Amino acid sequence: MRDSENQKVSDERRRGRPRGRTAQGAETRRRLYDVAIGLIASRGYEATTLRDVAREAGVSVGLLYRYFPSKRAVVLALYDDLSAKYASQAVQMPAGRWSDRFFHALRASLEVLGPHRNTLAALIPVLVGDAREGLFARGAAFSRFRVQKVFAEAVIGALDAPQPGLAEAMGRLLYLVHLAVILWWLLDKSPAQRATEALLRALERAAPMAVLTLRLRGIRTFIVAADAAFREALFDDRAAQGPAEPPG
Repeated sequence: MRDSENQKVSDERRRGRPRGRTAQGAETRRRLYDVAIGLIASRGYEATTLRDVAREAGVSVGLLYRYFPSKRAVVLALYDDLSAKYASQAVQMPAGRWSDRFFHALRASLEVLGPHRNTLAALIPVLVGDAREGLFARGAAFSRFRVQKVFAEAVIGALDAPQPGLAEAMGRLLYLVHLAVILWWLLDKSPAQRATEALLRALERAAPMAVLTLRLRGIRTFIVAADAAFREALFDDRAAQGPAEPPG
């Protein structure tokens, strides 16, 4: 009797298990994802269709739709994959000043994204210009906040961390600086992107000056105000209706 009940429970679990959660389903999803990403990298986002992906993968369009019902789903999966890898790698952040920790987080991001540069370059119009599929889309919020949290922790957990409200604002703004550097890197046509390395060195040389300016109340006020504006404009953050008074 017990064997019969156990078999029934097992059958129900198999029938109710979410698609793609089995080892075979996960393998199929990964294969389709890799094919889609490869085609986007070589052909561009607009020129790639799901039918192309299905044909290249040797599966039916119906099967592909079960895992990726749209190209948008592929892009969001890319965000999730890369942000998870980054968060896992960046967790080993060294102790030190917030500026040093920021550059550690920034270089770690470039390292994680490096193997996917062609794909991300092909996606630039989507990343920065599509309200539904770009980096600031609601569907990408989880991946975005996962990365943003790393930059917030770079400031909050630093030996020279400012007071909490200011530290959180700085973390969000440094996340945006990181995005600007990534865009520069994707557009950089210099050999081996050496212009990006030159930019990083210039920013590192300027960092001590940025640390000193935080002593000025006007600069702290500007950071908090800019953070509130960016949160409302880019992150659709209804809580950021106006700048908070910075710590004294």
